[in-house]
Amino acid sequence: MKSPVFDLAIIGGGINGTGIARDAAGRGLSVFLCEQNDLASGTSSASTKLIHGGLRYLEHYEFRLVRESLKEREVLLNAAPHIIWPLRFILPHHKGLRPSWLIRLGLFLYDHIGGRKILPGTSSVNLATDEAGTSLKGNYEKGFEYSDCWVMDSRLVVLNAQDAAAKGADIRIRTQLISAERAGGIWTLKILDKNSAKESTVKARVLVNATGPWLDTLLPHISHTRTAEHIRMVKGSHILVKQLFDHERAYIFQNDDDRIIFAIPFQNKFTLIGTTDVDYHGNPDEVKIDSEEISYLCEAASEYFITQIGPEDVVSSYSGIRPLFDDGKSDAKAATRDYVLKLDTGDDEAPLLSIYGGKITTYRKLAESVLKRLAPFLPEMQAIWTETANLPGGDFSPDGFTSEVNKLIATCPAISTEHATRLIRTYGTCGHEMTQHIQTTEQLGTHFGHQLYSFEVDYLLSREWAQCAEDVLWRRTRMGLFLSPEETVQLENYIHQKISGSPTAQS
Repeated sequence: MKSPVFDLAIIGGGINGTGIARDAAGRGLSVFLCEQNDLASGTSSASTKLIHGGLRYLEHYEFRLVRESLKEREVLLNAAPHIIWPLRFILPHHKGLRPSWLIRLGLFLYDHIGGRKILPGTSSVNLATDEAGTSLKGNYEKGFEYSDCWVMDSRLVVLNAQDAAAKGADIRIRTQLISAERAGGIWTLKILDKNSAKESTVKARVLVNATGPWLDTLLPHISHTRTAEHIRMVKGSHILVKQLFDHERAYIFQNDDDRIIFAIPFQNKFTLIGTTDVDYHGNPDEVKIDSEEISYLCEAASEYFITQIGPEDVVSSYSGIRPLFDDGKSDAKAATRDYVLKLDTGDDEAPLLSIYGGKITTYRKLAESVLKRLAPFLPEMQAIWTETANLPGGDFSPDGFTSEVNKLIATCPAISTEHATRLIRTYGTCGHEMTQHIQTTEQLGTHFGHQLYSFEVDYLLSREWAQCAEDVLWRRTRMGLFLSPEETVQLENYIHQKISGSPTAQS
């Protein structure tokens, strides 16, 4: 039997790759995507967890990027109100840094160039009387408050993959590209299933390299025209410390090196602090925070908070690589965050499109741009569609979250309010499907710790490609901070037993 030829093959299961797969599958194209590790296992799970316009990008005159990002905030908020929600940011005025008039001007532009409709605008805040000032040092008396959004970044990737698969895309994780050769207008991809150690081939008319930090290292294994463009790898690191303030707003702090950091409430018990901007020249697989970054983030936060923090207060940390387009800027913080698309057709051969840069907020627009560039090679492609479409579980209004929680509590009395809130926050309306047959505590199944039961794990194995405890705890539920080592081992053993003899979870 002759193997099918996909319209589009995508290498990379981060936000850009899955976003393109979803968009393309929804336009009637046949799509193949492979990811060498787990979905969102690289850059896409190591962000600051924000859907934002990028206030500081205005200083680098990135007006197109900021405008597009601001418009996308509300598009994505409507598409996935379970994993994306509004967040207010407090920007204390630091008398020795940017003047008030400059901050006001920036925030005025931020409020108005993106067509804001849902999110509230900027206001001034008296830090001497507002609760947001109680955790700050006394010399910060006034500030500004503005809106952006929080996102469960790795879940955004999974939801795009789910929607792509529902529309017919072939999504394969832990599947490594060995080589890709083009001949006769067709790409032939040699791939390795890392679970079974079996090699196979896939054919496609168009190939997209969405591997982010691995773009340059992958190109030698792909037929391509020699190019002078390269990825600039910039490491961004974050730390988690015990909760530094007791309210739901976040902070954005200016530093005397012209950078900014965020301090964001995280899972009701922690404060997330980041990020750094450090050029990175190592293996993307081995990226991790270093002692200088930890000290930098602790010192920057301690400049503002009454509670002083040091390296000994860090309970967890993570690092990722921003795969920026190398535009020749000498300073990492000034390098463009915009995406750059490079199309290579060789000598009238099958097209290769490589993606440089991009940010999680603009992934949907990037996907549209990619498919627009590829339209001449895929003439049967249907019209754009994602701007008004919900992601899985997101079919309720942004102000309807509490109603969904109450609905789940009413139909599933075995689940507490706190548990129901977490399920709706993680899965949206898919939480109703997940719990539809549960009426008693016994039906929740094995308890692994902190509200995690086997009914939820089974859903993740069968519907979200999870294959190990790390997938479940760090990229599907973000519960890795709450389970003990013993509970994690119990979970790992359970998962191994469930999938033994069936090496891949089915979508």
